[in-house]
Amino acid sequence: MLKNDPISLYAAHLAEVARRTTEALSLSGYEAVILQSGEALGLFQDDQHYPYKAHPPFKWWVPLLDAPGSLLYFRPGQRPKLIFYVATDFWYQPAQLPKTGWTEHLDVVVVHSAEQTRTALPHDLSKTAWIGDLLGKLGAWDVAAINPSELIRRLDFARGRKTPYEIACLAEANRIGARGHRAAEQCFRAGGTEYEIHQAFAGACGQREQELPYNAIVALNEAASVLHYQVLRRDKPAKHRSLLLDAGANFAGYGSDITRTSVADHGEFATLVSKMDELQRGLCALTKPGIDWRDIHAAAVERITALLCEAGVLRCSASEALESGASRLFFPHGIGHLLGLQVHDVGGTMADAEGGTIPKPPRDPALRLTRKLEPGFVVTMEPGLYFIEALLGPAQSGPHAARIDWSRVAEFKPYGGIRIEDNLVVTESGCDNLTRAAFASV
Repeated sequence: MLKNDPISLYAAHLAEVARRTTEALSLSGYEAVILQSGEALGLFQDDQHYPYKAHPPFKWWVPLLDAPGSLLYFRPGQRPKLIFYVATDFWYQPAQLPKTGWTEHLDVVVVHSAEQTRTALPHDLSKTAWIGDLLGKLGAWDVAAINPSELIRRLDFARGRKTPYEIACLAEANRIGARGHRAAEQCFRAGGTEYEIHQAFAGACGQREQELPYNAIVALNEAASVLHYQVLRRDKPAKHRSLLLDAGANFAGYGSDITRTSVADHGEFATLVSKMDELQRGLCALTKPGIDWRDIHAAAVERITALLCEAGVLRCSASEALESGASRLFFPHGIGHLLGLQVHDVGGTMADAEGGTIPKPPRDPALRLTRKLEPGFVVTMEPGLYFIEALLGPAQSGPHAARIDWSRVAEFKPYGGIRIEDNLVVTESGCDNLTRAAFASV
């Protein structure tokens, strides 16, 4: 039994989702909504399909990951209705409804055809919004609107504050992910390839690659300088220096997003990783309600700049490095983002539910979160420090050339870079670190 069993929290979660959706429907001028689970998409000129992924708005209501063709119908004042599609098929195993306690909180109708699906819905859908794929049958259904932006915007904004159920799911996703990271690090230290390290991670998580919340980044040595490195090399490098593993696990549709950097030796780069870990913990300590996330990002830039100066990578003062932008060559991404049903969860730059946007700092266009933190937000904290050829190569003949010690860059470049990433729940007084707690438990 989990410490906070998500299923025991599901009824309250469903009631809260219904409340938020009721408010969004009323403000948007609709009486009901149909949320589609998504369809299995076919490959071009082939009889096979891409891996199926359930749509996030559907998963917000029900923890169904294998439910292509299903719908969730909600009308305020009525119990939500799950229209669960089960194909009549002997080629593939049809989707199966999980035998868990959450189904008792909805009306569940099992259907086997598009005709039965339509019959399970009310006859008049003229005041009902549809959120999902653009299907040809929708014209005949005469729904009020397909993917109305004002309703989707309000629902996206409402997903910012996570319910206790969602936090419990994310905590379990972190625990599973931490188990995978432990196994992956062991494989790295045993001399594994990127592919083998990935297999060790997925195997320890007990999840297929397509079930993970995102494509894992498994970067050995110099490859760690590529922020979203997508290759899984099968060959071993001449020497294992470092591993940057950015990989998460899935639980009930919620994904963890965890990054760790491991080093094979005990030299200066290992010291740099240790100091980055300390820096990251300090940034986590800043996380609390009411703080502007842009201020946390600014603090991260300042602290990483100071570390670069301390390590001798930057020759100039920290103030000059900040003012000139030299330090941003080594930290070109944002400090973190909202996390939930999507790894980069929705609503990160929304000022309100009506469509306003909180601008990103001009020098930090990659920042995915610009809001003030609220209790219930779940965010990632992921400072990084990289030696990226695409940025540093041109800098050697640019205005920053004299500010950088290129001999130090050459020393660290074979290690690629560092990223350390935890998942934090904003509480009433500070934050809880789901990732550190997960590593302590496995």
